[in-house]
Amino acid sequence: MTRLFQHAYFVTDIEESIVRWHELFGAGPFAIASHHKTDTFVYRGTPVEADVSYAFGYLGDLMIQFIQQHDDQPSIYRDMYAAGESGFHHVAYLVSDFAAERQRLLDMGFEPACELYADGVNASYFDTRAVTGGFTEIHGDPPHILKVFDRWRRAHDEWRPGGPIVMGR
Repeated sequence: MTRLFQHAYFVTDIEESIVRWHELFGAGPFAIASHHKTDTFVYRGTPVEADVSYAFGYLGDLMIQFIQQHDDQPSIYRDMYAAGESGFHHVAYLVSDFAAERQRLLDMGFEPACELYADGVNASYFDTRAVTGGFTEIHGDPPHILKVFDRWRRAHDEWRPGGPIVMGR
């Protein structure tokens, strides 16, 4: 059984989304990766990387990710949303055997829309919109990335009213 660990949303303003989700649900605090770069990035078979920023925070056991695209490059985000639009984008789950899980999704007939390698981790986004209404990301689970996620999760557990809602500021 797959355990989803992340819900991701495409947004027009990361900072505003952090504030609104924090006020509405108590999500956060959030870590922001501005203008994130990868080691390799392939969108629908072409090595093209959009200029995107991410924010990551927790709401209970669920990681919430916000994505903001700063340009008009073709991307899995622009596949769903034009400039000025926002909404649900993908779910994600962690995998220990990345190659096997990637092959399982291929065997099910799903197309890898985006594949990347960054920070020592593989990730692939499969076009599962016909099933989920969005994409599905499989994300490697090496120990160093699990430590980062655990640190963000602990920050959520330890947050107290009046504390910062963005980490590192």
